[in-house]
Amino acid sequence: MEVKFLQLNNEYPAVLEVLRQLRSNYDVSVLAEQIERQKASGYQIVYVTSAQGILAVAGFNTGEKLAWGKYLYIDELVTNHHFRSQGVGKFLLDWLKSYAKQLNCDQVHLDSGVQRFAAHKFYLREDFNIVSHHFSYHLD
Repeated sequence: MEVKFLQLNNEYPAVLEVLRQLRSNYDVSVLAEQIERQKASGYQIVYVTSAQGILAVAGFNTGEKLAWGKYLYIDELVTNHHFRSQGVGKFLLDWLKSYAKQLNCDQVHLDSGVQRFAAHKFYLREDFNIVSHHFSYHLD
């Protein structure tokens, strides 16, 4: 398994299809446009590949906050449904933690929908802590 940063290459469409397993509300063209807009603000995508194809995808950014110090924030983390429960998600999460250390980050953060119980078990198993409630307000 190898982690790569997303580039406009022959793997790009397959990476987007795996990402759509989590973000199914996007079609591929709209997703690609959204990714490019977010990249202007520091958003990055990495993916795990092997001879079997695209195994997992993560979108993240880095920043600094008074509450967290320097951090890496994981926006998306999805393992291709064909390769779940095979250690791929852990492999990618370990890579993200290591990358955060290389960048001298103090913390790694993510949010997970309240209904995603299997994901919560995974994050707790990987030493993440539930430290707050995240509130949102949608503007009309």
